[in-house]
Amino acid sequence: MSTEYIVKAAVATLWTSPDKPREMDQAALKEPADIRGWLGGLTTEDRRQVTDDNIVQSQVLYGQMVTLIEEREDWLHVCVNDQPSRKSEKGYPGWIPKCQVIERSETNIEPDTPFAAVKTQTAWLYQNQEPILEISYETRLPLASDIVEGAFVSVNTPHGAAQIKSGDVNVYEKERDIPAPLGEALVKNGEMFLELPYLWGGMSGFGFDCSGFTYTVHRHFGITIPRDASDQEKAGEPVAREDLKPGDCIYFAKDEGKGFVYHVGFYYGDGQMLHAPSAGKGIEIVPIKNTKYDKNYRSARRFW
Repeated sequence: MSTEYIVKAAVATLWTSPDKPREMDQAALKEPADIRGWLGGLTTEDRRQVTDDNIVQSQVLYGQMVTLIEEREDWLHVCVNDQPSRKSEKGYPGWIPKCQVIERSETNIEPDTPFAAVKTQTAWLYQNQEPILEISYETRLPLASDIVEGAFVSVNTPHGAAQIKSGDVNVYEKERDIPAPLGEALVKNGEMFLELPYLWGGMSGFGFDCSGFTYTVHRHFGITIPRDASDQEKAGEPVAREDLKPGDCIYFAKDEGKGFVYHVGFYYGDGQMLHAPSAGKGIEIVPIKNTKYDKNYRSARRFW
């Protein structure tokens, strides 16, 4: 049986290999990880290098489960169970520092139990009325048995019982209880992140890449889609370009739409797209017509 671990960093980055992190990435490797300090110290060129040199694969949120593939000194090769990928049937693979996880058997975190899901860009966890950790949008934590009524919700975390402000979370008995969205709800929710700087491999309210953005917003509404754009484009319900509705995912490919799928965004309506573009830019709403996206348009999929 595979060993299961729970992520105890606010956001744990999934690296392509243990030798990929650079000196400037050290803040993202420790525990607790300094996600804001790491990203705040990266120049646009540093962020472009993450993309160009394939340094990062994906990210994993606080409290998420990963499954061990192999161990190498201070690193674990894992699969992210909640991120479907053609790379592994067990979930998205990559390398994570061993210090940023804890064996699930050592926690009170159990699957398929009532949970709180962060609905704001980020939120704070509290213990003894003191903030202890800033966590991301769509972080999910099981409710503790001693739920605090009123201003706070009590949750089980890798660091024991903690509290989150009630206004920062939605609470559900089961994932199937999350109300199914209309497409407009997807783009409305995504607007929260306008101007958030792009991060290759990003999967959090601290920074997204294009498919991490579409994946995470869908997951907020209880819809799990593949992690990467090229995998997403093969899933869902095909939609003709003339039938696009807000919330549909639109895909773009090299060689005027005939080559490899390299980008995804949300159709926003009125010929516009809401998307995480590239290093040096923030999440934005842009017109499609008469742009490179118009020329490279490939297809659309509906997951809602």
